Amino acid sequence: MKKDFRGRKCLVVGSGISGLGSAALLEQMGAEVVLYDSNEKLTAEEIRAKLPGDSKAVCVAGELAEEIYETAQTVVLSPGVPVDIPLVTALRERGAQIIGEIELGYQEEKGRVAAITGTNGKTTTTTLTGEIMRAHLGADKVFVVGNIGDPYTSECLKTGEDTATVGEISSFQLETIRDFHPAVSAILNITPDHLNRHHTMEAYVRAKEAIAMNQTKADVCVLNYDNCYTRSFGERCPARVVWFSSASKLEEGYWLKGDKIVKSVSGREEELLDIHRDMRLVGMCNVENVMAAMAIAEEMGVPMDTILSVVKGFRAVEHRIEFVATKAGVDYYNDSKGTNPDAAIQGIRAMSRPTVLIGGGYDKQSEYDDWIESFDGKVKWLVLIGQTREKIAECAKRHGFDRIRFADTFEECLKLCTALAEKGDAVLLSPACASWGMFPDYEVRGRLFKEYVTGLEG
Repeated sequence: MKKDFRGRKCLVVGSGISGLGSAALLEQMGAEVVLYDSNEKLTAEEIRAKLPGDSKAVCVAGELAEEIYETAQTVVLSPGVPVDIPLVTALRERGAQIIGEIELGYQEEKGRVAAITGTNGKTTTTTLTGEIMRAHLGADKVFVVGNIGDPYTSECLKTGEDTATVGEISSFQLETIRDFHPAVSAILNITPDHLNRHHTMEAYVRAKEAIAMNQTKADVCVLNYDNCYTRSFGERCPARVVWFSSASKLEEGYWLKGDKIVKSVSGREEELLDIHRDMRLVGMCNVENVMAAMAIAEEMGVPMDTILSVVKGFRAVEHRIEFVATKAGVDYYNDSKGTNPDAAIQGIRAMSRPTVLIGGGYDKQSEYDDWIESFDGKVKWLVLIGQTREKIAECAKRHGFDRIRFADTFEECLKLCTALAEKGDAVLLSPACASWGMFPDYEVRGRLFKEYVTGLEG
């Protein structure tokens, strides 16, 4: 049910791209807007400079005035703002409605929505699904939003009855949905991540499962049959479940039979594509991403011929097991989006050469045992950087891996990798950690890696 925001006093917390989108949309909806950022290094003038010139929003930096705090009726949180900080807790206890940017954008949605979450694979699956939908409906009828880039709030007013919105939705964004109701949802997988934010695995799983909380049996939820959390959720999911699997034969759903992706309906198998001949993506993780995107798109009404045509031409998303170049006989791969151990495991599995691996970064309280075990003789050197380097090194040594080098800077790390790699090897940036502390985000980390590789003599 759409809400009337006219005259409503709204507080937007966070002045990044989600906050700016939320503030702009709320003003268009007739709300009285305060845009707030707790960063004391910012000024109100710097925040205002990010807004359109005709904006009437009140901008606040540092400390929030009591008057604003007392009168806020709706609070829109940017994804980076935890829902349990004292400010948010106090506002909730006062009776303020707490929502997020995704929920706000959905209030103005007029078309059908496909929403994708999961610990890993979201960006590739969302990008591919968006490309398939564009091939079917036309580029001007499809909006790809959420954690992938464009805020939902900047696109939702363009939607209509004949449009489709494809959203990459993070666990942070799912914490603050209320009415958000996709026609097709997907949970690609759930493995430990962001425990510094969610505190427990149970809370993290609940956040992911919330993507389907408003769905009914008239809707569809695409789930990974091979993941213990998503498989368990399938038994109580409110939507009709469509399964995909890279490891199990399915009587219903999409699964991998040898080198072929097949679809089974009541046990009857239809071969769809050969993963080696027809796909330009590498790694079993991408086979799963493709199966999920195919299932989502078909449930959104796209003919299979269109789906297969797009899949066959689709290349790797930037920063996700992305081949950069071959220099002096060494292949360089950018997997900067491997920001947790499970994602980084997929990067290792995709390698077919002896590999010099770059790991380390910001500590999200992850455990690295499974990642180290996945090296399986492929990793010849592990070069570690960042806050977690000592923790990872200790874990690696417990598992019998001691070919470890430390680097204090990213430039030192890259030069060291080039020196360690021999003709026929690969160098893989797949850190198993977030980038914060050394880089603004994983994209900057990946682009610096690619710039360095491009500059090498070949």
